[in-house]
Amino acid sequence: QVQLVESGGGLVQAGGSLRLSCVASGLRFDRYAMGWFRLAPGKEREFVAAISWNNMYRNGNYADAVKGRFTVSKDNAKATVYLQMNSLTPEDTAVYYCAADLWGTGTTVDTSYDHWGQGTQVTVSS
Repeated sequence: QVQLVESGGGLVQAGGSLRLSCVASGLRFDRYAMGWFRLAPGKEREFVAAISWNNMYRNGNYADAVKGRFTVSKDNAKATVYLQMNSLTPEDTAVYYCAADLWGTGTTVDTSYDHWGQGTQVTVSS
């Protein structure tokens, strides 16, 4: 059974940082692209960042809204994907989800992802 478990969310002041983690089990992690998406109240789920199964794009794929502030990384040995979030703003407040896409390229399209975690809340106060 595939499980993705996010952690690291919380309450932070604007300008602060958080690092989210997502630990995977029940799958061959090294064969999966890993993505991060977020869902804010009153909005649709949106792509945040992703890294291909073999990290072909070096530093990952990012939404314009987070480019230069967020960094995605993948540790195959630990079956874990990270999202380092710096210079946070209240607009970053959302539930953050990790997702896995077999042999994926790190697409922004959420329907391409096969497995999803339960999410972790990030709240940024002004």
